[in-house]
Amino acid sequence: MEDKEERIETSLVAIVIDATPAKKFASQPLDGSSMMNRIFDSLIAFGNAHLMQASHNKLAIIACNSKSTKFLYPSMDGTSRSYHNRPGQYDMFAKVDSDVRHGLGELILNDMTDNDSTKSDSLLGGAMARALSYIHRVQRELSLSHQLKPRVLVVSGSCDSALQYMTFMNVFFTAQKENVVIDCCMMDTDSGLLQQGCDITGGQYLHIPSVAGLLEYLLWVFLPSPSCRSKIVLPPPTKVDYRAACFCHHKLVDIGWVCSVCLSIFCKFSIMCTTCNTEFKLNRPAIVPAKSKKRARIE
Repeated sequence: MEDKEERIETSLVAIVIDATPAKKFASQPLDGSSMMNRIFDSLIAFGNAHLMQASHNKLAIIACNSKSTKFLYPSMDGTSRSYHNRPGQYDMFAKVDSDVRHGLGELILNDMTDNDSTKSDSLLGGAMARALSYIHRVQRELSLSHQLKPRVLVVSGSCDSALQYMTFMNVFFTAQKENVVIDCCMMDTDSGLLQQGCDITGGQYLHIPSVAGLLEYLLWVFLPSPSCRSKIVLPPPTKVDYRAACFCHHKLVDIGWVCSVCLSIFCKFSIMCTTCNTEFKLNRPAIVPAKSKKRARIE
């Protein structure tokens, strides 16, 4: 009998960085240095540590803010940026360091110099969708001898956005169907929607108490693959809030009205769906008159 060819396991981690709260973090010092530099160093060290685990491992880094999403590594625009590696530094590690610092710094700088006073939510849902698209592309390009183990790591510090509720849900259920694990590392605030996404896809959700220990939490909780996490001691899981956000006031509701066409959720009844303009008809039950009971005639 011929020996079956062993399939090479390839682990792909797509890191999605939410750069929207960069203005808040940039103004906060940390141990004599900038907090943003600490976040940059932690994310780059985590990405290089993942690549160091196996020669077949792959890495993708995507950043987003309230205006746009951008691929930091690998570059999607076809241009190759020059980089300088330190003596003894691996070329791929130097390229990841250069691309992430340059791309993320450029994205944050453009956001800080933008004079637009209108406040908008982070495009985190779109960035996660781009990560899933890249994972699907890599899966199609790999040969049959490779078995891809993809996962998405979201690093964010923004609050929930009810306007992107449907985008988040579509991303979560698509990832569940494609067997993509979504992990989340939150800084400074919690996110109920990302808790739901981690629970749906079997990922790990963690709210770190301090940015100073970001690298330690990344290496401890998120560097091991999902298949190995049952063998290590991880932080206890948080209680997931599965309440949905209404489309009218963007608040979490326990009981609401759901459109039968587009599945939009409303906290109060309306005669028309504001999402798909479907008119609702009330099917009131017909009132049947009660039959009068005949009295027995006493003779």
